[in-house]
Amino acid sequence: MSRIVASIGPRTPNIEPLPGIIGSSAAMTEVYRLTRQVARSRASVLLLGETGTGKELIAHAIHELSQRRNRPFVRVNCGALSESLLESELFGHVRGAFTGAIDNRTGRFEAAHTGTIFLDEINSTTPHLQVKLLRALQEREFERVGDTQTIRVDTRVIAASNRDLLAEAADGRFREDLYYRLNVVPIHLPPLRDRREDIPELVAHFLDLYNEQNDRYVAHIDPKALAALQQYHWPGNVRELQNYVERAVVMAPGDELTCELLPPVVTTGRSPRAIGAPLDFEGLAEELVHRGLGDAGSEAADIHSRIVDRVEREVIAQVLQECEGVQIKAASRLGINRNTLHKKLKQYGLDGE
Repeated sequence: MSRIVASIGPRTPNIEPLPGIIGSSAAMTEVYRLTRQVARSRASVLLLGETGTGKELIAHAIHELSQRRNRPFVRVNCGALSESLLESELFGHVRGAFTGAIDNRTGRFEAAHTGTIFLDEINSTTPHLQVKLLRALQEREFERVGDTQTIRVDTRVIAASNRDLLAEAADGRFREDLYYRLNVVPIHLPPLRDRREDIPELVAHFLDLYNEQNDRYVAHIDPKALAALQQYHWPGNVRELQNYVERAVVMAPGDELTCELLPPVVTTGRSPRAIGAPLDFEGLAEELVHRGLGDAGSEAADIHSRIVDRVEREVIAQVLQECEGVQIKAASRLGINRNTLHKKLKQYGLDGE
């Protein structure tokens, strides 16, 4: 990497990161070890980690290091589609299976035959789809939507979740048998706040990347700016860091990344709530009721309900604004799935905003 690395900090020696993945911390070294170890097997892999920690990069690395590297790698974001659309996307459909099915369609499992399918946000799938996924994993067969002909495939499955699937299973939101089928080899990706020693190397990498893309030469970083980056909580993880570095490169008047080029949330030291921890709307509302009303019987219960709705609406509106209207990102930050967020937006009249 050039002089940018020298100006920020040296690379830890004797470390072999995976291609395209930056970081030499002990936490990432363990990820590299597990990835290389499992890649050449046929085992299913479950990638666990917060949004923005690089789960798709690891999935790509597993595929590229496997004997299937010259075969298809197919990605499906399970949280981006409704149940009916996702079922058709995964397993395909035949003409006339539903309104709009004007032709036969090959599903992603079939398209990934002899290769790898990456199921991102697997926690967003419904119980109906989880049954079909379990069969596809166990029996390596399925039927297209609207068809009775069984299709057999040889497809390796890598799944990812930003939620604790075992806890989801305990709460009845995820099939326990599917969890154990996916969780043959789990790989936990650490959040950026748990590997802060990688931040200088990541910043150097992104400076090089965005300097080249934008024909800029931001070759240095102010030590105060680097200190601010290393102290920040990083709820959006590496993806958030990448965004801030790109912005700084574009906006820099000279060749140095300074504190003035970073958003206030980084430089003021305010530590936002970590992604993935659900907001306790009930607990907050309970506290407000007790502070303002004490025990007021049914009237207090009614006010409690209204406070819950009011607090929930305001928090969702604020988070959605901070995420620039991207519902998947907002749902992740709120600790709920995309379908739940969609229902909440309709409930509170926020879907048109």
